[in-house]
Amino acid sequence: MKKQLTIGSILFFICTLALAQTVVPPALYIKAADIKSALEKSAAERENMAVGTITNSDDYRINIIRRTAAAGAIVHEIGMELHFITEGAGTLVTGGIVVRPADGSRANIEQGLARRITVGDAVLIPEGTPHQYTAVEGAISYLEVRF
Repeated sequence: MKKQLTIGSILFFICTLALAQTVVPPALYIKAADIKSALEKSAAERENMAVGTITNSDDYRINIIRRTAAAGAIVHEIGMELHFITEGAGTLVTGGIVVRPADGSRANIEQGLARRITVGDAVLIPEGTPHQYTAVEGAISYLEVRF
């Protein structure tokens, strides 16, 4: 009797686990050709910076960015940002203070830390941290993940 009760309990537990599982949606797959097409379209619309969107949601944004020139300083008040360099090299300044000229020209960073970054480098930019590509050596591309 004890053996039957034990076996019954085990079977009940296994059945309960099997029924409790829910179907999970598959991973998101984006083909390289689709990303390349989005980058090319963006490059035709925007001077000096192209964006190939992988996916964007309320919780995160994932893009491929390609820059061909320096850019003004920016700060994202909400969310961290990761740049993983996939092509080229350039100078990225982070931290410091954003200074916006009275004439409306591009904002720059003062008292920040400038670093040369190149293929394979990763930069994690905390929420609220000023950042700016002050130099681009030909072109620089990176996987951008904001979360």
